[in-house]
Amino acid sequence: MYGRYTQDLGTFAKDEAARLRLQQERWDGGGGRPRRPSELLEYSQGRCAPCRVCAVQCQQFLISKVGEDWIFLILLGLVMALVSWAMDFAIATCLQAQKWMYGGLDTNVLLQYLAWVTYPTVLITFSAGFTQILAPQAVGSGIPEMKTILRGVVLKEYLTFKTFVAKVIGLTCALGSGMPLGKEGPFVHIASMCAALISRFLSLFGGIYENEARNIEMLAAACAVGVGCCFAAPIGGVLFSIEVTSTFFAVRNYWRGFFAATFSAFIFRVLAVWNKDEETITALFKTRFRLDYPFDLQELPAFAVIGIASGFGGALFVYLNRKIVQFMRRQKTINRFLMKKRLLFPALVTLVISTLTFPPGFGQFMAGQLTQKDTLVTLFDNQTWAKQGLSEEYMGILEAWHHPRSNVFVTLIVFILMKFWMSALATTIPVPCGAFMPVFVIGAAFGRLVGESMAAWFPDGIHTDSTAHRIVPGGYAVVGAAALSGAVTHTVSTAVIVFELTGQISHILPVMIAVILANTVAQSLQPSLYDSIIRIKKLPYLPELGWGHHEKYNVRVEDIMVRDIRYVTLNCKYRDLQHVLQSTKMKSLALVESAESMILLGSIERTQVVALLSHQLSPERRLQALREKALSGQEGTAEDGHRLSDTGVRFQISTDASSFAPARGGSRKPLKPALKRVPSGLAESTQAGTTEHSGIALKSLFCANASSEPAEAQGTAQRKTKHVRISISEDADLGDKMTPSEVLEWEEQQLDQPVDFSNAKIDPAPFQLVEHTSLHKTHTVFSLLGLDHAYVTSIGRLVGMVSLKELRKAIEGSLTAKGVKVRPPLASFRDSTTSASEPDTTDIRQLWDRHQHHAMPRE
Repeated sequence: MYGRYTQDLGTFAKDEAARLRLQQERWDGGGGRPRRPSELLEYSQGRCAPCRVCAVQCQQFLISKVGEDWIFLILLGLVMALVSWAMDFAIATCLQAQKWMYGGLDTNVLLQYLAWVTYPTVLITFSAGFTQILAPQAVGSGIPEMKTILRGVVLKEYLTFKTFVAKVIGLTCALGSGMPLGKEGPFVHIASMCAALISRFLSLFGGIYENEARNIEMLAAACAVGVGCCFAAPIGGVLFSIEVTSTFFAVRNYWRGFFAATFSAFIFRVLAVWNKDEETITALFKTRFRLDYPFDLQELPAFAVIGIASGFGGALFVYLNRKIVQFMRRQKTINRFLMKKRLLFPALVTLVISTLTFPPGFGQFMAGQLTQKDTLVTLFDNQTWAKQGLSEEYMGILEAWHHPRSNVFVTLIVFILMKFWMSALATTIPVPCGAFMPVFVIGAAFGRLVGESMAAWFPDGIHTDSTAHRIVPGGYAVVGAAALSGAVTHTVSTAVIVFELTGQISHILPVMIAVILANTVAQSLQPSLYDSIIRIKKLPYLPELGWGHHEKYNVRVEDIMVRDIRYVTLNCKYRDLQHVLQSTKMKSLALVESAESMILLGSIERTQVVALLSHQLSPERRLQALREKALSGQEGTAEDGHRLSDTGVRFQISTDASSFAPARGGSRKPLKPALKRVPSGLAESTQAGTTEHSGIALKSLFCANASSEPAEAQGTAQRKTKHVRISISEDADLGDKMTPSEVLEWEEQQLDQPVDFSNAKIDPAPFQLVEHTSLHKTHTVFSLLGLDHAYVTSIGRLVGMVSLKELRKAIEGSLTAKGVKVRPPLASFRDSTTSASEPDTTDIRQLWDRHQHHAMPRE
């Protein structure tokens, strides 16, 4: 088949090339002027004909170019840069308004407190209410949902314009309140929604944007744009989006992500220069570390300690965040009360956090008056606070870290401890928010604490060869920020994001060491924050195989598969379909040859089964049965056949090939023996007819066009029968006169008839696994292909099924579901010298004997 198609395609290409050459020669011979296309002839009349023709040609050219990727990516980057800049401007305005209100009431502390607390409470409450009313799908980060969508799962209303508006406005209000919330995760969701909306708009010009695979590729690029325009970090944005949203990434999408993210980051920084916020395009948090001697080699153990401690801190943050959500959900009284008063929880959380950060109160011990941006600017300062005092350049900002009754170490420790649980609590508020920036700031504070401690222990620096270089605490802050954020998100690309944020790569070695150690510790203790949210929301996503799953190569599919599954046989009755639909909620059902052989023939969607059953019990069929019954009564009372024609009966005779009619035993078309079984309604046929009939039935199921079969095989394999379709002229007079008992009796008769699968859409090749497939390979296949279930077969026979549920429980080590065969982790070690067990060998021999009695079918 492949060779024939290749030959046909090659011949067609040669003929087409010859035709084009001949056409070109005719054009050259006729003066070199080609004929106008037929669609342009209507514009070639009149005085403005050339202008109209040119306009139509330009329109066709533009429409053809709109379908190219770079147009889409430029639009995506431009829109996201504008959205990011506008949101940053609005957020900065809101924060400045809070400072203005606080500073204008300095004569009265009570009024200052009311202004400091009321302002963020109003903004958070408005954000929660607006999001809940317009689009509840906009709540939270958005990265867990995008991770699920990119796997192929359809989540309703997550990529709509309504959700886009709710996410943008809600996130602006939430960040403008000054709460410890982030914008990176929500921006990934915003960019994905923007990509979906642009694709929907451009689909008006070309149908290529309606392709599902292309939309997935564009969503993958949009995730990179979201991070790139948020931090002006295109390289780190692409790598971070790949790490947090993709299990397997197609390299062909690499250039799309880099192109769109770079263009978006460029426009984002150009807008800052245009607004005179910056003199030129620079890093967002530019540092001024010395380049000739950034750190001493003897400081590497301190950086390693930061990485290890950040790993434990990241795991603790994820654990604390999950426990807060679970506590709120498990307490039924609190949960029921908060469900009725949806705005009470965010208002209370905001009130508590604002009260604790009030600058004249407890906030004076934790730099409560600083915003997240000001906090990062001060923490990345390359001056040593403990010894050298305040830097004159940042005198106004750095003043918040010094208190007359305490030193810098106490302020940093209080800041870390308070912000840690505040951020874990604030990220549970039902508003659009992320957790990357709060964790980033906490990590920078922890690194600054270690750096200040090192500077206090070694005031003159670490002596090496009679040369002393002072310790730079700002470098430790950069290392801590990358390590803790990497530990929470289970990513290494935070190191690249830090380099692009600071504009310096001098601390690349300490940052990489700390990030890798933090990931090692965190991944062995807790899942990432996004995977934790996926588990909390119970999204259909497959967790990753951690480093501690040593038994992933020893556990096999037969250890975790569900053996008690529902299936449909080829010779089943409609009553069996009804029973299967009532006993399972699976979206697709296995189609087997018979209950005895269990040979897997394919799978059929649940909707198809429902359609078959509905058609069999439809009122139209019941009315047709009533007509036939009335017609048979008239035939019984008639004296001859001519009287029947006088009553207004019209005959319509059609000759159809019955796919279930048994063939004669004279000429046989042998088929594969594994696919030969007879429906129960035709069991009285001869053995030869039985073998032939099953093959014909399978052909009618899996072949799209029966006329494509050879004529001689079609003529001998099927026996044409004539069906007489009778319609009465007095349809309105008959009506449905069946009583409820007669309807019930008729339905019972219909349910006892064999199922006709000839009009059903059947997948002839569902994905299958063998019993000895390892857990690691199964996880890889499910992740790579985006499967939600797979059938387990043994020599073609259906023996079980594995779905995402069983695979997830196997990875998490909780194989407690009904029907799952639980085995010890190391129970799957088999003797490597035996290639097949004795039952398997017997089955293979029996199958081979069946093949010996029947010839192979012709192609």
